[in-house]
Amino acid sequence: MEFFSLRIFKGMQRMSESVFVGLCEIVGTSQLVALRRETVDIREMVKRRISPNLGIIQMLSGSMREGFRLKGSDKDIMFWGNNHRVIMDMSQSEYYNTANTVLILSESSESPPGFTLLQSLTSRITRTIYSALVRMNDRAYISSSIFRQLTVSLIFPNSTEHGPCGTGIVGNLEYDTAMCFICDSWPSSASSWIDRCHAWPNPEVVHDIVRNGCHFVAIGHPLGIHKNEEWRISFSQAEYKLVYSMNHSQFLTYGLLKIFLKEVIDQQSEETNKLLCSYHMKTTVFWVIQKNILPYWCPQNLLTGFWVCFKLLLKWVYKGICPNFFIPQNNMFLTKINGSAQNRLFLQLHELYEKGLACLLHSSSIRSFIIDVLYIPRLFICTNERLSEVQHDYHLVHESDFGALFSYTTRLTEVLQTERLLKTVEQLVQLPLTHYQALPLQRLTVAIFQSLAFITSNRYTYTGVNKQMYIADKLSCHMLKLATKFGLVSDMLYIAMYYYKTLRYREALSVLEMTKVKLAQPYLMYDGHVDRERYIEAVGGQSLSTKMRQAVADDIILHNAICYISELIPEQQSAIQNRETILDIPVFVMLHFLEFLCYRHIDTTLSQAALDELQVLVHHDQGIYIYDLHREISWEILGISQQMAGNLQAALYSYQQSLTQHPYHKIQTATHMRIQDVVSQLNN
Repeated sequence: MEFFSLRIFKGMQRMSESVFVGLCEIVGTSQLVALRRETVDIREMVKRRISPNLGIIQMLSGSMREGFRLKGSDKDIMFWGNNHRVIMDMSQSEYYNTANTVLILSESSESPPGFTLLQSLTSRITRTIYSALVRMNDRAYISSSIFRQLTVSLIFPNSTEHGPCGTGIVGNLEYDTAMCFICDSWPSSASSWIDRCHAWPNPEVVHDIVRNGCHFVAIGHPLGIHKNEEWRISFSQAEYKLVYSMNHSQFLTYGLLKIFLKEVIDQQSEETNKLLCSYHMKTTVFWVIQKNILPYWCPQNLLTGFWVCFKLLLKWVYKGICPNFFIPQNNMFLTKINGSAQNRLFLQLHELYEKGLACLLHSSSIRSFIIDVLYIPRLFICTNERLSEVQHDYHLVHESDFGALFSYTTRLTEVLQTERLLKTVEQLVQLPLTHYQALPLQRLTVAIFQSLAFITSNRYTYTGVNKQMYIADKLSCHMLKLATKFGLVSDMLYIAMYYYKTLRYREALSVLEMTKVKLAQPYLMYDGHVDRERYIEAVGGQSLSTKMRQAVADDIILHNAICYISELIPEQQSAIQNRETILDIPVFVMLHFLEFLCYRHIDTTLSQAALDELQVLVHHDQGIYIYDLHREISWEILGISQQMAGNLQAALYSYQQSLTQHPYHKIQTATHMRIQDVVSQLNN
């Protein structure tokens, strides 16, 4: 009997190890998860340091902040005014300068646990807050329902309400944006959580969480007497710090529960597939870890951890009680999981429970990792988490992109603001940064140099004789060349753009030719596409800076506040009118576009050849070189080129095609203007 039990135990261990390895492939290794988290952290650190007092702060939250990149996951972002603060009692007002800070008082005496009213204390408030004020007991309170209606489409137009958020889809990505308020203090209603933290998390994490306070999001308790005015206390910041403090087995257990919810629980019936959510899974893991039900979390007992969590979830559904991790009195099942719905859900979960761990066979993602062990009992399972070099490089480059960071500044066209950004980077590089944090700063520095080069150049008209212009030109060229030493292969196109802008067409073509050779290499890494073997053969083992400079390309980002080339000014102005801050142009589209523009002044035959290459690319690409969201700007650029070449019918077709694509860049105004221009020329 003991031998039989030992065999079962070892079989469970092997199965757990197999699922652990499978989850590392699906969710990510500890190395990859750390990479994602640390690059997000450094991006937000920079954004907050450069944000003006009157600016808006943003924080990535939810599963993407925690380190997940699961297929179908949405992107949760919280926004709040930098000069707005919620205080828990009036005595805290002395810590703020009321001349430049809008103070809001939390009053929770009449609200259910986890919810509160927010009283406006100052007369100097934003128009949005003023419009959301309601009077109760001769006091002015901010109505969560009105505030939510006013801000639901503030970040992304045409968003719809989803809880406290505005939700929608951009391309293939679903987003949730929440306009909220921040409080620097830890709420007294969550003080019991501090006292519970004996074994987990450790005191340093607890102190960091408490020191950073909480947020308030615009949704009231459905059963509250002031449900339209109440706000929910959000612990999103605390939650991602708790997830950060998990070991990788705990994190993968959380990931397994998310997958199990989506692929198994939610597939049971349409009646119950919206009752449980990922937040309930996270809460379950938090409670199991803190209660120390499973003393040792490792790859060998990952399935044991999953089963303990599943049993706790089943118990909660049976009782109809899911205690919030920070405020246990807040029952998160109260309004959704009760009555007949609760009974149906419990029966479905209990049926899965009776199957034991075989219930995981219903998961399409996990099934194969269990079957491999069942049918090949001697299968060797390696739990080594080391990323392949190619995978590591791709994720590090992809995650470290600052994207539209510059749009976060007040006025990029002011050199002073950009210098402030540089100073922030200079301060941050003095800190003990990890490898994953250093690369984003390197890429940010490259982007700053590129932007400063064009900002400096735009202050002068290029004539070739003015001394100040000559000095500015030398400085701009130096910054762009310096940027290429630390940037990607594609960053050379900024030099070509600058040479074209300053009428040096042969110099631009020389740079384009060098760039074209590098972009044609079979080992190039671009937009997730790479020949792994050739990449390793060409640059394997070299420093990441060398790899980036020789074998990695990315899209060309044009900040709409800066003029790069005059041919795209209408598109940039159209985007600005629609609050879009950048144009994101596929690198090969920009390469052929610049070739066409430069050759127009030198060789009409070669100019037509470049246009032909651009046309073939835009017409026939299957998502390899042009991402779906970038087809709008790609068709537009093809149309501009065709119109300049005098092929008006082709240009008209291209512009019309641009209008049929997803309006990612918000350039429709420019497209309609160009269509009118082409039609006018055709009629003359």
